[in-house]
Amino acid sequence: MNFVSIIDLAGSVALLLWGVHMVQTGVQRAFGARLNQILSKTLRNKIQAFFAGLGITAVLQSSTATGLMITSFTANGVIGLPSALAVMLGANVGTTLIVQLLSFDVSRIAPLFVLIGVVMFRRWMNAVRDLGRSFIGLGLILISLHQFLEILQPYTNQPSLRLMLGSIADMPLIAVFIALVLTWIMHSSVAVVLLIASFASHNVIPPETAFAMVIGSNIGTALNPVLEGTGKDIVSKRLPIGNLLNRVIGAAICMLFLTQMTRWFIYYYPDMNRSVANFHTLFNIVTAAVFLPFLTPYAEFLKRIMPRPKEEKTEDPSKPIYLDKSALKQSPMLAISNAIRESLRLCDALEKMLYGVDNTLKSKTPQIAIEARRVDIILDKLTSSIQSYVTALDPESLNRNELTQTERILTFCTQIANASDVLDRNVLPTVHKMAKQRIILPDEMMQPLKDMLKRMHQNLRIAATLLMNEDETIARKLAEEKDIFRETENQANSIYYRRLREETTNKKNQILYGSFMLELARDLKRTNTHIVASAAYPVLDQSGLLLPSRLQPEDDTNLSTDKELSKREENEE
Repeated sequence: MNFVSIIDLAGSVALLLWGVHMVQTGVQRAFGARLNQILSKTLRNKIQAFFAGLGITAVLQSSTATGLMITSFTANGVIGLPSALAVMLGANVGTTLIVQLLSFDVSRIAPLFVLIGVVMFRRWMNAVRDLGRSFIGLGLILISLHQFLEILQPYTNQPSLRLMLGSIADMPLIAVFIALVLTWIMHSSVAVVLLIASFASHNVIPPETAFAMVIGSNIGTALNPVLEGTGKDIVSKRLPIGNLLNRVIGAAICMLFLTQMTRWFIYYYPDMNRSVANFHTLFNIVTAAVFLPFLTPYAEFLKRIMPRPKEEKTEDPSKPIYLDKSALKQSPMLAISNAIRESLRLCDALEKMLYGVDNTLKSKTPQIAIEARRVDIILDKLTSSIQSYVTALDPESLNRNELTQTERILTFCTQIANASDVLDRNVLPTVHKMAKQRIILPDEMMQPLKDMLKRMHQNLRIAATLLMNEDETIARKLAEEKDIFRETENQANSIYYRRLREETTNKKNQILYGSFMLELARDLKRTNTHIVASAAYPVLDQSGLLLPSRLQPEDDTNLSTDKELSKREENEE
């Protein structure tokens, strides 16, 4: 094989991988949210989870993409490990359906797929445009596989190649290892299995060696997520390692009966193309059937051999938990979900600071305010991590809705960080000073502050809900809280001035108490403004329900002034 042929082969593999990438991104852009909904609705039942994994993998053309989605859910504790393993068993079977289709000569329809895809991509927008991208990807997959096999075709009769591959005919374990390494290098079990089928159909390798190499290819495709996983958390490794172990166990059992199975397949499927594809499918179906009933104890076994490290319990809270960097390129939809989940931790941090204000006012303990201020450092670091993660997403890989979501996440993080800064620089130093000086406000003065803090806890939870689910009614309700806080601040002013007028003996204390009350009321209102702006304004602005300014337009002002003048003139007359 000369240098040009090697370049051609590498180009074919690159085209194959790019085609798979286009199919994945197209489907994820068109149906990303629905795919997540399907997974979330079907993961409670292992059988349903199995078929969900099968269907999604058949659509995405990659078990790796499905595995990436489900690994994140498992590591974050959204679903249990048994259901996640069931999804992966289904994903393994789903991959074989792609091989079944491509084992037929479907290369002639590749240009048709590309043509349909280009028309859809150029003529329509949104979901149809994204589906067009998937059709182009399917066409590229078929073209690359056809080109790959065409390049190798002249070499199937080379004596040196036949001699090399023939030498492993009596060494099935070597055949397994070669296919494993080849699959790991090419990152595609589909291409390797089709290559094996091509060699077997041209008698380059005997059937038993072909089946051994199919087994190796199945192990190789499960090895990629284990070796290339970016997460350091051992919990995130349980699913890929569990999937690899069931492949290895299935392969070990299969190797014991390889000779008998080879005879059976040759007898019923003399066409080696079909025989290799069917063996590939049957291997994964049998493995799934064997493991499905025992996934719960198998998951417990994985947890025992990969326990959560004790040091994780005291891990730095400023470190992100859900920001899986591998999702940025492989699954932008999942990366956005990860960023949303991480953003909810900002709400938890801000609520700790609010509780710090509550408890300092109640207990008059200065240390509580000091500890609450330290949370601002954690919140700032988390905010920086989320913003860096979201801005690392390639805008070209996102649809319009996903771009809007990234903007909402960035706005949310910025405003929550601003709210934290107000608490850290203004509110908490004030309550710390009050606690240190043992200043206790009268109940009448404390009541507006208590009302503000109580409503702010509720508003923070509403903001978190809006980040996950856009709802105009809830957004409007949250935005109306600004008026309530404005009225509460005015109420605090009225209380202060009334008490100051009524006080005749000790106005100095009233001025001192009033200054603390008004300062806290003003800063709590500012904090709430940032909470409202974090989630309510983006939803209302997107729906066209947000006015650009609270000021009355100049034309309306002039008109109202003219009306007032005309009324005055009428009265004078």
